Amino acid sequence: MISQHTIQQITNRIDIIDVVGEFVKLKKRGTNYIGLCPFHNEKGPSFTVSPSKEIYKCFGCGKSGNTITFLMEHEKYSYVEALRWLAARYHIEVEETETSAEQKQFLQTADSLYVINNFAQKFFTEQLLHTDNGKAIALSYLRERGFRDTVIDKFQLGYNPDTKDTLTKALLANQFNAELLPKTGLVSVRNNNELVDNYRGRIIFPIHNISGKIIGFGARIIGKNDRAPKYINTPENELYVKSKILYGSYFARMAIDKADECLLVEGYTDVISLHQAGIENVVASGGTSLTTDQLRLIKKYTNNLTIIYDGDNAGVKAALRGLDMALEEGLDVRLVLIPDNEDPDSYVNKVGAKAFNEFVAAAKKDFIIFQLEVMLREAGGDVTKKSNVVNQVAETLSRINRVEDFTKLQDYIRQCAGILRIDENGLTTLVNKYKRERLAKEEKQLPFESNRQQAFESTGQQPENIPDETQQLFLQDEAHERNVLRVLLEYGLRSWDETRAVAEYIFEELEQFHIETLHLEKLYETYKSQYYQGLEPNPKKLLYHDDETIRQLVTGITLPPYELSQKWDEVMEGMNILNRDTMHQDVLMSVNYFKLRKIKKMFEENQRDMETAGFDDFKRLLEVHKHLKAIETELTKKIGTVILK
Repeated sequence: MISQHTIQQITNRIDIIDVVGEFVKLKKRGTNYIGLCPFHNEKGPSFTVSPSKEIYKCFGCGKSGNTITFLMEHEKYSYVEALRWLAARYHIEVEETETSAEQKQFLQTADSLYVINNFAQKFFTEQLLHTDNGKAIALSYLRERGFRDTVIDKFQLGYNPDTKDTLTKALLANQFNAELLPKTGLVSVRNNNELVDNYRGRIIFPIHNISGKIIGFGARIIGKNDRAPKYINTPENELYVKSKILYGSYFARMAIDKADECLLVEGYTDVISLHQAGIENVVASGGTSLTTDQLRLIKKYTNNLTIIYDGDNAGVKAALRGLDMALEEGLDVRLVLIPDNEDPDSYVNKVGAKAFNEFVAAAKKDFIIFQLEVMLREAGGDVTKKSNVVNQVAETLSRINRVEDFTKLQDYIRQCAGILRIDENGLTTLVNKYKRERLAKEEKQLPFESNRQQAFESTGQQPENIPDETQQLFLQDEAHERNVLRVLLEYGLRSWDETRAVAEYIFEELEQFHIETLHLEKLYETYKSQYYQGLEPNPKKLLYHDDETIRQLVTGITLPPYELSQKWDEVMEGMNILNRDTMHQDVLMSVNYFKLRKIKKMFEENQRDMETAGFDDFKRLLEVHKHLKAIETELTKKIGTVILK
């Protein structure tokens, strides 16, 4: 892990204009900078960057965050990768925290494997491009397959000579640890512990992680050989975990983001041929079933997945694997089957890029409908098999479980019921049955109210039976709560009077008035906890909090969509609109309006109780009414108005 000291150094050195300006053309407007949002297509600039607050926000699509989250969102880096990118940019030495002996060993091995892989890639490229054997055997083969030098260079393709231990000798001559070499898959151990090359006489495909480092290799035999496997891949080790890898993702990430679609193929050569044809938003699964980790990697870039496989039975079965997981991850999946026993590699070379794109656009089939049609064909006229198809389809549809996909689910139910020629309501009932069964299994049948509260906390949405008027009240309450948090974040560490800071004044005033919106309460309590620990919380520090909810709230609360023009002080001469200190007034108004809002709600609740109370309870509630009225009167005097909508 990167030490807190290093993280602090990085956050202290960060210049958000410098970093964001690397990817977005920014223009100064007032104290902020604006530009076209890199996260969605827009004609007018709504992307705002505040250098003083070190945050960005798009008022069009809602994306917001700090410098680190910008790199994570735009470049698809992990948190640690973003920190390392910034450390390299600002020439900061990265310190690692104390780790266990096992963790240290793991990291040391991983670092060594990176170095070995990097050396091997350069060796393979040298053998391919600059040796007579490589040029005559491997390079000529690649060119016959239609690969141009530019794409060979881009994907760093190579060649391992068909000799016993050429690579092994080179590795040992460069003092690499002989014990680690078999772990890489580059070297095999024979009888008497003899080390020999594992990929002899093969074309080498380096496999990169998302940041471009080589984590393994695929090795393809040249020509045909019935006695040897067509491909050999790196065995799983500290770097290479097959279920978490998509070949070509490093080269495709920006294109996928731009196209808002990921094309998934099976093989390395499919990816390379499509890239050569200018179709770059493509990755390969390596011929294995899709895994949850691979689907989540795709989802970092887009929700739209188009699977392009061979049209034979094996291709169809391969394409259908992983469908349920894709639905659970919320991906919108389409399927394209290449005709005439072709694969994407051969087909794009046969018809060209334009015709290939046109074919894909026209041939896309909805994954669920395609699966249904395949199952019905296999069922034929067998009633029992058709009944199983209905259950399979219902179980598949039950995995479309996100609130935002409700309309899509209803449309699927309508289409599938039509194809199956069954009652739509009956299919809906069956889908809901599968949903309940899975939820009961996953959540171990939590009580209803617990489930209801859990759903509210996770989505932030009110339960459906709350009327619109009440929802509007919730929104008004949240607006007042956000405003109190705004002044707390902006002024909290400044002095309120001779004995207290603004934060302490706000804490005291809110002691009897709670923040009710869950995520806002979380931010308030986080600030309060850090303040009393002496950590001096401020927006900048909270922007780098490890909780994404906190980071997003700080950004949304502290960066308004508009700012006053500097010309106001010129126009309103002597008024000093922009430069005068309005802190006390701002805090007082925000806190008092917040309290007044809470008093109004207490009034309404007390009034309802009085309407149904007995004599003794009525007398008590009347005293409460008088007490609340006195507080309201005092607050309205402080505010100077009784207007509250």
